[in-house]
Amino acid sequence: MRKLLPFFIILIGSTSLVFGQIAPVVPTATSIANTSVAVRNEWNAFQNTAALAHIEKAEASVQFENRFMLKELSTRSIQGGLKTSAVNVGISYSFHGYSVYHEMIGGVGIARNFDDKFSMGVQFNYYTAYFSADEESRYRGALLTQFGVLSKIFPKLTVGFHTFNPFQSSIKAENSVKKLPSIFSIGTNYAFSDNLIWLTQIDKEVSSNFRFATGFEYTMIDQVTVKLGAYAMDYLVPALGFGLHFGDFHIHLNGELHPLLGLNTIANLKYSF
Repeated sequence: MRKLLPFFIILIGSTSLVFGQIAPVVPTATSIANTSVAVRNEWNAFQNTAALAHIEKAEASVQFENRFMLKELSTRSIQGGLKTSAVNVGISYSFHGYSVYHEMIGGVGIARNFDDKFSMGVQFNYYTAYFSADEESRYRGALLTQFGVLSKIFPKLTVGFHTFNPFQSSIKAENSVKKLPSIFSIGTNYAFSDNLIWLTQIDKEVSSNFRFATGFEYTMIDQVTVKLGAYAMDYLVPALGFGLHFGDFHIHLNGELHPLLGLNTIANLKYSF
């Protein structure tokens, strides 16, 4: 049974990719239903890199994601951002899987804000995978990029665009090729008020169907944010989350319930220096 576990993990991971479009090693955004492409005040390293331009001071965060209640499918990530006078700089790392099969991705990004109307960022990543059932039992990797822009169209409306692996890099072995997702995303962020925003996002992976997502985030009091949303791609997946804010500490707890694969939970802790 243990020998079959790696193949089961790959099968579930591939199914997850079909429905979510994002590689399992890429951390899910803290924005509800992964609607982060037009969010300026919350930087998620492997989502829209342009959000890095809007961090106000140095920050660091760690995240744990438990996919479908299987520890072998968990994703652990860490990131840190630094604000400078010229550009903001960020580093990030994520690990998905377990000893027999795992994937890792690390990145370095830079972003700049242009007069608070327009911002852009680029990140360079190295993606690697390891599968011990392979006869050679070795790591294979590839370089890929991601690029994003954010534009404040109106005082209450922000539009974002992001592309992950636009040049369709892949991991090549002697007898096989692991295709990495190439994703293009566009979305909006509309602020009904200072404490209520409406997020929308459309994702298209070049070899998959469209993914549609939307959600609302409401800050009830300074310390508590409630999030409610959903995304659809063949199946409708509801999402619920909370944000807790205690000075420089921020905690995000999100959950998604896929009707076929089950529960996906996310816990993120951020500290702003």
